[in-house]
Amino acid sequence: MEKQRIDKWLWAARFFKTRSLAVEEISRGRVQVNGQDVKPAREVKAGDSIAVRQGVVTRTVLVKGVSNMRGPAPVAQALYEETPQSVMERETNALQRKLAPEPALSIEHGRPTKRGRRELDDAQGRWGDRWSASVDE
Repeated sequence: MEKQRIDKWLWAARFFKTRSLAVEEISRGRVQVNGQDVKPAREVKAGDSIAVRQGVVTRTVLVKGVSNMRGPAPVAQALYEETPQSVMERETNALQRKLAPEPALSIEHGRPTKRGRRELDDAQGRWGDRWSASVDE
C-alpha cells in the first residue's frame, strides 16, 4: 500500500500553494488525520480521512490516492473525495456568511473627516442632551 507524508499530499492535492505553507498549517493544528492532530511527517494512505481548515472553511476529505508530483487541478482533485456532509456544511456556512455579513466589514472609514465631524457636532447640537428621539412629556 502506498503512503506519503501529509505535507506532500496536501501540496500535491493543491490544498496549499507550497509545502512550507502546508507544514505551517499542520503545525498550527489546522489539519487532522482520522480525527487526530498530526505532525508534517505523518504518512497518509488511501482511505484516510483528512480535515483541513482554511480560513473559516473546514473541509473533510477522504484520500483516494497519493502522488509524488503536483499536477494540474483535475489530476489533484482525483486524489481525494470530499464527504457529502462536508459539502453541505460548507454550503450552509457560505449562505450564512452571505446573508449575515460581518458588521465590521460595513465600516468604510475609521475616523470622520473634518466635514463629517462638523456634521456630527451639528446633529448633536440639534438633539441636545437627549438620549432618544422621543418627545419628553
